Amino acid sequence: MPDETIDDAALDIVEAGYDVSARLGEFLEADMVAAALGGTQRQLAVASPDYLARDGSPSAPADLLLHHCINWRRPGSAGPYAWEFARDGQWFSVAVNGPLVVSSRDMAIAAAVQGVGIAFWAEDLVRPLIDAGKLVSLLDDWCAAFPGWFLCYQKQRHTSPTVRSFVDFLRHAHTGRRTPPRG
Repeated sequence: MPDETIDDAALDIVEAGYDVSARLGEFLEADMVAAALGGTQRQLAVASPDYLARDGSPSAPADLLLHHCINWRRPGSAGPYAWEFARDGQWFSVAVNGPLVVSSRDMAIAAAVQGVGIAFWAEDLVRPLIDAGKLVSLLDDWCAAFPGWFLCYQKQRHTSPTVRSFVDFLRHAHTGRRTPPRG
């Protein structure tokens, strides 16, 4: 059984031999117990000031089709991720094009900082680069919040003490409050 694995692949944690998984709310499975690890999330389109000076800034998501976008492909998926936006409560996606497809969003952000194109990633992860002036947030009015991260584990009659302790620890670490013991 593996000790730990960190990647973006969507897999059946029970079949793969894992006890616990962290997933975004949109990827929760009905047969799993899910404990929220925090609040909502947002993804932002970002680009370097150099890129924007050279190629301009999109004013709507459809304008991304005229820009160099850095695509991300989830491991195991057939094609690149279509960027998701919302307007007036309606979600839609844009299948962007660009010079680079990566399987690591960290690589996409590094390329955006270097001026390769526009990237799309979690606000809390790009915010330090925005605050430092290395990236500029784009299309903010179109970037809506969605359910954030959840800790998931298999529904069982008796959850192991190790899994229960780990879940309680992470909930406390992410919320700052103590989870009462279950007994």
